Amino acid sequence: MNEKLKTLKDSVLSRWGILILVAFVQAANYYFYDAISPLKRTLETEFGFSSSDFGTFVSFYSIPNTFLLMAVLGGIILDKLGIRRTGSLFVFLMTIGGIITAYGASQWYTSGGFGYEFMGSFWTGYSPELKMMLLGRFFYGLGAETSIVVISKIIVKWFKGKELALAFGTKIGIARLGSFAAFYFSPIIKDNASHWTIAIWFAAILLCIAFLAFLVYTMFDYKLDKQSSDNTVLLKEEDKFNFKDFGKLLSNRSFILVSLLCVTFYSAVFPFQSFSADFFLNKFNLSEQESGQIASYLSLGTLVFTPLFGFLVDKFGRSATLMIFGSFLLVIIHLTFALTMLNPIFPMILLGIAFSLVPAAMWPSVAKIVSEKRIGSAYGAMFSIQNLGLWAFPLLIGIVLDKTNPEITPEILASGNYTYDYKWAILMLAGLGILGLIFAILLKREDKVSGYGLELPSNKKV
Repeated sequence: MNEKLKTLKDSVLSRWGILILVAFVQAANYYFYDAISPLKRTLETEFGFSSSDFGTFVSFYSIPNTFLLMAVLGGIILDKLGIRRTGSLFVFLMTIGGIITAYGASQWYTSGGFGYEFMGSFWTGYSPELKMMLLGRFFYGLGAETSIVVISKIIVKWFKGKELALAFGTKIGIARLGSFAAFYFSPIIKDNASHWTIAIWFAAILLCIAFLAFLVYTMFDYKLDKQSSDNTVLLKEEDKFNFKDFGKLLSNRSFILVSLLCVTFYSAVFPFQSFSADFFLNKFNLSEQESGQIASYLSLGTLVFTPLFGFLVDKFGRSATLMIFGSFLLVIIHLTFALTMLNPIFPMILLGIAFSLVPAAMWPSVAKIVSEKRIGSAYGAMFSIQNLGLWAFPLLIGIVLDKTNPEITPEILASGNYTYDYKWAILMLAGLGILGLIFAILLKREDKVSGYGLELPSNKKV
């Protein structure tokens, strides 16, 4: 009864306060990622963006993490330099990218501001607005994905051996609140502000606030390291990163399967989410505000269900089973969207459940499969693999839309009087969901062999 708390993380209030703080950083990240999605029709009429242009813009986020392997390198940097220095650097890059993106759409830039003439001098098939926004999206992606890796390691650092799955679920739920707010409020801000680009500037300002919030976190992280004998910045010699660790990851069948599930599942959800508001606008003849509100239900559902499923995983386990069920549900939802005219609200709520089941079970499972001292590298590798899909499938959706709707010419885009048929694009995502279901089934079977205990509660050791 008289035993004193050893560290800050032994205090329930402290560790959950930290979770809310870093979850806000990820929520601001998600808000910016999605804030432009419900404005796709506006980008088409204002700047002449085609669906391929929009798909290119969405996918540019993933280029540094796919082709430059920044999520992997960020994970290595995280394991070598620690949370404070790595997080501060990459959250700053994320913020700078957001500011550049907002500038690329702004009146200051489009009226001939700094860089406009230069951006118009090359790759003339793309508008100067698109090129500056792509540059911003690149820097935003350069920082954003590694910042999520950092936050994932923060959660493991503060919650491993405690309410880890619930913590991940709560963090994801709060972060998805950012996506909900983006889809819901971005069209409203656009319609009520003095200029439509205020909606993008608002998202960039949120990133600036998130950077300040992370700097506040670093003070608590420093205090925790001072209290703990397990210092995460000055690692012991045997704990330092070497490239043999990647060989161990690549030889781990469970890690490979969970990574493949990650890329297929997220590739069937995030690119759809980016196009969802436009999908509802076109298929159901809704306004930007109405379609944005329906698109926001996905994230609203995850806000409620992800912490709930995290709690259930902590208490009862069954992570592999939940990943199978969530993957199956995803397939049914995409087939419903593609082939029926069912009111989209109900399938979006179901998609929110599926999008809660799999992440709430998957991310804590990685902490069972991989040792804590290599968790940054493992998450970095997963995020890099995931970004391959997040780069490819927005591009493919845009290309499929343009190819299957050849009657929509640039002149018709400028008029705003057109309707895209999304059927084949959504069926492509349903196929991805089927692949994810297969990987989830194989992961459960492999767990019976490897014995990592994915079906056990979080506090039970194998």
